Amino acid sequence: MVFNPVTHVLFDMDGLILNTEKLYTVAFQNVVSRYGKEFTFEMKLKLMGTQAHEAAQMLITALDLPMTVDEFITETKKQFQILFPDTELMPGAKRLIEHFHKQNIPIGLATSSSEEGYHLKVDKHHSALFSLFPHKTFGSSDPEVKRGKPYPDIFLVAAAKFPDVPKPEQCLVFEDAINGVKAARAAGMQVVMVPDPRMDRNLTKEANLVINSLEDFQPQLFGLPPYE
Repeated sequence: MVFNPVTHVLFDMDGLILNTEKLYTVAFQNVVSRYGKEFTFEMKLKLMGTQAHEAAQMLITALDLPMTVDEFITETKKQFQILFPDTELMPGAKRLIEHFHKQNIPIGLATSSSEEGYHLKVDKHHSALFSLFPHKTFGSSDPEVKRGKPYPDIFLVAAAKFPDVPKPEQCLVFEDAINGVKAARAAGMQVVMVPDPRMDRNLTKEANLVINSLEDFQPQLFGLPPYE
């Protein structure tokens, strides 16, 4: 496969850099089980990458929960307070981010997480690594991000934060979610997908490149400096 060279890189966070997706599953299941409901993997795939209020509304509707969006978000936040502080890094994430930083490749974070959620996940163990991102965009907190993934808003807003404002085709996105891949492609960017191993590979076809782990990524495929 042939890819176009890029100059700037945008990273999703949950499920890509941080191993939080299993924690979201636990949190959501803890809330819905009070009503005798189950949070399935199929539901999870539809929610991944969406903003908090969008995910809450989709889940309330799908499971017919007797809750408002605000009530659901309040209850899940209580779960997050317990679960998120000890989040672990995904394999290969630290090495790749540090490599781009060392090589002076402009990088940005584009996460659907809120700024509050970001600090819960990052501050205890990972602040040094995330300090390498000079630009961070929080989809659930940033008023400029009008619509969540699969709409392109978050990646266009994140790219505009680079001082030299690259064109979409100059940006490479790393994602783990179907909605994130759709958002990146809608923004006119190439995207590398690192999907959950349980995901049907037919759902990954919109990605330019699909890999099992960030450890498998070869920067030179996109014209970026190779690992030394």
